[in-house]
Amino acid sequence: MLEIHNLSKIYGEGENKVKALDNVSFSIEHGEFVLIVGSSGSGKSTLLNMIGLLDHPTNGKIFIDGTDTTTLLDDKISSFRNKKLGFIFQFSNLLSDLSVLENVLLPRQIAGTNGSAEKDARDLLRAVGLDDQIDKRANKISGGQAQRVAIARGLINKPSIVLADEPTGNLDSVTSETIVQLMKSMARKLNHTFIIVTHDRQHFSDVDRVITIKDGRAFEGDQPSEMEVLA
Repeated sequence: MLEIHNLSKIYGEGENKVKALDNVSFSIEHGEFVLIVGSSGSGKSTLLNMIGLLDHPTNGKIFIDGTDTTTLLDDKISSFRNKKLGFIFQFSNLLSDLSVLENVLLPRQIAGTNGSAEKDARDLLRAVGLDDQIDKRANKISGGQAQRVAIARGLINKPSIVLADEPTGNLDSVTSETIVQLMKSMARKLNHTFIIVTHDRQHFSDVDRVITIKDGRAFEGDQPSEMEVLA
């Protein structure tokens, strides 16, 4: 599903050079629900950006479904990202002048595979408990509802991997717990691979794996006494 080999990312040059990722290697299997944790500036968001093809590594390889994404030309990256990856961000990033349904349909329209798109979108919105909000404009729903819409949008193209960057960071604790349980439920129901970057570890109990990023290195686990370096 996902294989990362000797991944490094360096920003700047000379005295200003910063190594955000340092020779990181690990793999994630299909259907796993994985957390990536670490302190601010540890490199966890940089890692997610590399996996999501939003930034290029300095060295190393990233394989998704057997494709070496580091060799994709710029005109192929967007298409690959749209078909293979789903995104959920800290802020829902919905288009306020579109309806809930129209926001969920956007990635499918961009991919040009409309087919059963509306049925699929309605099914997803029903699954996330928003079948009664479908026709509302995105700026007329609550923050928690907007994040549910973002989850449905992230799943509409049936991606190989769903990437979530601090998906509960803008929500209160009660709504955060609801969103976490919803993501777990959708992961089990649809057998999608979820990779979640978070500092909100207490809301994400009972996950398949935890990978800790510390000073640009990757470790298996989140307890210092038990962590093993991944290389």
